[in-house]
Amino acid sequence: MTLTATLANVFRRNPHPLYATFRRIAPVVRLRRGMWAVFDYEHVKRALHDHDAFSSRAAPPGGAPLDWLIFQDPPRHTALRGLITRAFTPRAIGEMEPQVHAIVDELLDDALAAGTMDLVTEFAAQLPLRVIADMMGMPRADMPRLMAWSAAIMQLGDTIYGGERAANAKRAYAACKVDMLPYVRALVVARRTRPGNDLLTRLVHAEVDGTLLSEDDIFSFFQLLLLAGTETTTNLIANAMLCFFAYPDQLALVRATPSLLPAAIEEVLRFRSPVQMAFRATARDVSLRGRVIPGGSLVLAMIGSANRDPRQFHHAQCFDVTRTGVSHVGFGHGAHYCIGAALARLESRIALGALLERAGDIRPVAHRGWIPRPGINIHGPQHLPVRFTIR
Repeated sequence: MTLTATLANVFRRNPHPLYATFRRIAPVVRLRRGMWAVFDYEHVKRALHDHDAFSSRAAPPGGAPLDWLIFQDPPRHTALRGLITRAFTPRAIGEMEPQVHAIVDELLDDALAAGTMDLVTEFAAQLPLRVIADMMGMPRADMPRLMAWSAAIMQLGDTIYGGERAANAKRAYAACKVDMLPYVRALVVARRTRPGNDLLTRLVHAEVDGTLLSEDDIFSFFQLLLLAGTETTTNLIANAMLCFFAYPDQLALVRATPSLLPAAIEEVLRFRSPVQMAFRATARDVSLRGRVIPGGSLVLAMIGSANRDPRQFHHAQCFDVTRTGVSHVGFGHGAHYCIGAALARLESRIALGALLERAGDIRPVAHRGWIPRPGINIHGPQHLPVRFTIR
């Protein structure tokens, strides 16, 4: 590993000292021509919800925005979100709870017998992928393809770097689409003739303003679901265990009082935000903290920094599972608030609850610095080997 890669991994494991410096001396800063970053809670929150000033049609300088839901503005975003939200109602999420329990138990049965596992690759990453596959009515045998597609889509975040790194990301995504597009089209054709009891069937037969969703619309949502529906949960579960390892007193509290687990998950979302930034584009010149961001600029709204802003959170640098009234932006804010937030919370609560109930004396195998997962805008380990006893 090169020195540059090593330093990058050190920063991505713990970006918060640098975030604190930016919040103190340059909360709004130009990174390079056409690209800015915002670090304080107040203005990150504004960038996430003020669509008159900050458009979601964001792309790296010289690039074009993807046709995904998260890169749409009203009224298109409103219509599509209203349709897709029907699949993520509280009732729909509640009905998935037995299925999630079954997947978690299946994954843990294998791991507990061995007494050790890679908590990311064998557990935290497997759970959301299997849930998404079931939601879309896809066979489990296709899981390796889902994992490969998800990795290629996540690599798109590297396009903000420009140069050869951006070119590599675009090539990987183009190759991924060659395999993924005909696969999704075949699924769509099958659901039109043989409807099932799954999310894809509902999308195929749904209408927006009296018009059926196009194959392109469904394909765009499939990519978004594959990415956002897996990476957030994977990193939320893994980051929770990183927090517990670093703060054993807080782990002891959750073990002693399992009812604290939902609050602990919210604290993980704040303290180790799985998504570190959101992308916006200024719709016009915008003045923030005495700086003028020109219209048409890419703005990185630094969610991970906002969630540690001491002006918003008391003892912001402390991990506290008893914290109440937390108004974090870990799932975004406003019209683009994460559609799958309730599902991610459900999966994480069941996964962590079962892990802490069934595994005793759980600890990391190695204390060396973990390698971050690929993707500039996410935060979490690529691998996390753990050892435990059976309770």
